[in-house]
Amino acid sequence: MDEHLKQALEIVKAQASVRNMTEEEITSMVKKLADDIKNISDGQFNADNESPVNIDPKKALKEKSVSCLECGKSFKILTKRHLAAHGLTTAEYREKWGYKKNTPLVCKSLQRERRNKMKKMKLWEKRTKS
Repeated sequence: MDEHLKQALEIVKAQASVRNMTEEEITSMVKKLADDIKNISDGQFNADNESPVNIDPKKALKEKSVSCLECGKSFKILTKRHLAAHGLTTAEYREKWGYKKNTPLVCKSLQRERRNKMKKMKLWEKRTKS
């Protein structure tokens, strides 16, 4: 028996021991895992083959979180540092995903909180007095 198939069977066996699986699920999972293990061992597998995160850019900016469209993780703010990990600047990220140039990459509640704080500070009045 092929070594890749043995490894795939071990993984599926462990998975089947913790949840109910149909015969069809077991068969397709073994086949996919065996193929993936073979591709990885042959050096043909790369991260670009994985399916991209399927989030609608309009729905990524939520009330209490912002979802990164590159990796799918949720944050309150998409920082320059996080986007740099994906090899993007904030401008490139906005352009790639179809956001306007001035769209803040911040959750709506934090954006509202910051806006209210700035209104209370009234910095524009302090500058005119000096």
